[in-house]
Amino acid sequence: MTFEDFKRDGAARTATSRVTGERLGDCLIVQPIHAAGLDRLERAGLRPRLATATDAVTLAREAAGCIAVVTRNIGFPADAIAAAPHLRVIGVHGAGTDPVALPEASRAGIAVVNTPGANARSVAEHAIALMFALVKALPAADHAVRTGNFGFKYNAGLLELQGRCFGVIGFGQIGRATARLAAGLGMRVIAYGPSRPEADFAAVPAERAETIAAVIERADVVSLHLPLTAQTRGLIGLTELASMKSDAFLINTSRGGLIDEPALIAALEAGRIGGAGLDVFASEDMPADHPLLRQQRAILTPHVAGSTTACLVRTAEAVVEQVIDVLAGQRPASLVNPDVWAHRRLP
Repeated sequence: MTFEDFKRDGAARTATSRVTGERLGDCLIVQPIHAAGLDRLERAGLRPRLATATDAVTLAREAAGCIAVVTRNIGFPADAIAAAPHLRVIGVHGAGTDPVALPEASRAGIAVVNTPGANARSVAEHAIALMFALVKALPAADHAVRTGNFGFKYNAGLLELQGRCFGVIGFGQIGRATARLAAGLGMRVIAYGPSRPEADFAAVPAERAETIAAVIERADVVSLHLPLTAQTRGLIGLTELASMKSDAFLINTSRGGLIDEPALIAALEAGRIGGAGLDVFASEDMPADHPLLRQQRAILTPHVAGSTTACLVRTAEAVVEQVIDVLAGQRPASLVNPDVWAHRRLP
């Protein structure tokens, strides 16, 4: 399907605009989103413009005349907010808002919206896929076939998952979706989510852990599903890795900053854990000489957990719909900074 096909498909499925009349203004698209979202913006009277680069200087220059911004994991910096006097809403394509200068946006009266749950199924499936790739040694098995090593099966050390313990740290929508998939495989689930009601644990079913340490110490697979904050940055470090079982696996489809990467590399090199499946890293632009690239116990993917076609359509439409809500004066479903609504920037 071509880009234009996507646009036509999106147009057929989107609702009639609630914002009518003359063109409202420009919406800067910091990183590409699905064409269904672009079409929805156009139908609402907005002109989407893709940023020519994602550095702070370029974003500040190109956001200057915009009334809306849609971004993904790059976020939106304080300098760009200061340079955009007409900006009324920042839409985040996804759940994580840590790369957005939220205090500056709030002080300027700019609403920030996100799309929690829109990518839950896609990310959950990817977390499970990383687990399968690790316990079944899929990259090594593929390499064995391509190099004629059919004796690989005699010492592959492959594992069965049924009955093993799957640990979830962070029990929001993505964490719960991942836990349900693991439970469906016959795994015992233990989860840490202090703010979640008991009904959420019973629905999986999952055992409630009172501490993160309890999950780390007991799980055969530890899957991270937390936002990146000052409190969670470097959450998994030397102490936590040393507390994991020696054959346990660490999965991260959330934020790279949750893991102390040098500590993880040291643990992998020493064989202190079974392996790691990572879709996110401390830096999105991983240099070619990064030591993680040399780790045979690590499976790395380029932040694609939420990049299924269905998820991209769903998330693009969800974030754009909320951008349109804000511009139409309607409170959006997922307002990240709710206190701003009473004194939000108006046209």
